Amino acid sequence: MHSRNCLLSTFAILLLSVGFNHTLLNPTLEDDSEFSKPTIDIGCVVSDIDASIKFYTEAIGFRQLDGFQVDAGYATNVGLTDNKALDVKVLVLGEGKGATHLKLMQVNAKSETASNQHIHSTLGFSYITVHVASTEKALKRLKAAEVETVADSPLPIPNAHQVTLTVIRDPDGNMVELVGPSIAKH
Repeated sequence: MHSRNCLLSTFAILLLSVGFNHTLLNPTLEDDSEFSKPTIDIGCVVSDIDASIKFYTEAIGFRQLDGFQVDAGYATNVGLTDNKALDVKVLVLGEGKGATHLKLMQVNAKSETASNQHIHSTLGFSYITVHVASTEKALKRLKAAEVETVADSPLPIPNAHQVTLTVIRDPDGNMVELVGPSIAKH
């Protein structure tokens, strides 16, 4: 159910953001794209908003932006919640139109946690991938934030020249992949 919450939130909050972000209403892409932004925003309902913000900012490197609120009536009318208001915390990774936005919400409602043991344990979105410029720096950031890797990460990606994959979990157990260059042998 938790993965379904993230899936529903992803699309619903993306649609909601149209009302809160004038750049989505006034596309300025210079090509004939049917999209006003080349990336998608990801929404996720979390069990502890402070722990999640700390994880995504300190362990991964997102920056926190101004968030926004959605009143309970509107959230109910568009089918997002059952009369629950949303206080959306917005995190960003990168700059400009290509930046990824992660929208975190803690809703005071009974929510179930999806099985996140493996990416195939539950249907729906199962993980996010963050491409890092330095695996070594990413591992140092994880260590400083006291975040442990899953299994024997980082491991080389087969058939990808000197690229590794590091897998970690956020406070709710959702998988996050860090893809970056192999660590130089000293």
